[in-house]
Amino acid sequence: MNRFAGAEGNSGRPERVRPVMTDDTAVAAQPEILRYAAFAARPEGGNPAGVVLDATALSAQRMLMIAAEVGYSETAFLTAGTSQGAYDVRYFSPLAEVPFCGHATVASAVALAERTGPGRYLFTTAAGDVPVEVERGADGLLRATLTSVEPHVGEVDAADVAQALALLGWSAADLDPALPPRIAYAGARHLVLAVGTRERLAGLDYDFEGLASYMRARDLTTLQLVWREAPEVFHVRDPFPVGGVVEDPATGAAAAAFGAYLRERGAVTAPTVLTLHQGEDLGRPGVLKVELSAEDPRVRVSGTAVAIP
Repeated sequence: MNRFAGAEGNSGRPERVRPVMTDDTAVAAQPEILRYAAFAARPEGGNPAGVVLDATALSAQRMLMIAAEVGYSETAFLTAGTSQGAYDVRYFSPLAEVPFCGHATVASAVALAERTGPGRYLFTTAAGDVPVEVERGADGLLRATLTSVEPHVGEVDAADVAQALALLGWSAADLDPALPPRIAYAGARHLVLAVGTRERLAGLDYDFEGLASYMRARDLTTLQLVWREAPEVFHVRDPFPVGGVVEDPATGAAAAAFGAYLRERGAVTAPTVLTLHQGEDLGRPGVLKVELSAEDPRVRVSGTAVAIP
């Protein structure tokens, strides 16, 4: 497919479509654009994100142009707030603005910590306030932990599930009956579909335009496709055609939503920490940790991030 894939070569730069520049965007000053691999310990893993630490002078149109030029599934644009550690953050895919992006949040927080030291940040996003903590681990890597907005989980019509399966080339027999389809939200909406085998999850070759139209009509950011390896270990994949991306290599927002889904279903017992493996089928393996509390309805998602040279 001639689409953004997020897994091309070792540079972390996916295939991209170059935007048509207007006179205004052509003469606009180019901000510093950082590139990080989130939920990974090396640049070749996880999900690449663009980060602009000072977007004060950028219009929304300019941000979208930059995100399309960078070509990653999302680029985060930060504007410093009035208090220390507070930032207004906007996230753009190559095609549109999205309300929240977990991997770009982790990448942005690590980029800030590399310049000012580990600590606490508050990101004000279109979905709400997202606290982020950055610590340096025993391995020397910086690890960011975001706390999601309050999540919720809802039913999904059987007809909608059937249509999604048809677009994926899957069948109802492929699904895991212990984890029924639901719509889960923790800053963005995701359709959760759990399959019964790792082989079915690996076999992803879907109708790009058809799924994009389906998702736009239902305000879905990704599909969270999952397979349960162990009680608290999952493998996940996230088609993202609405953002112009065939598949997201690591998806923090969907991880938070999925954690809320599992807790609401009683599929895990809080407090607990889940391990999500993502990106293996793209050659960009990453690990997301999802922490569920018995008292706080919000979900914590953590991972490392490293700069892409």
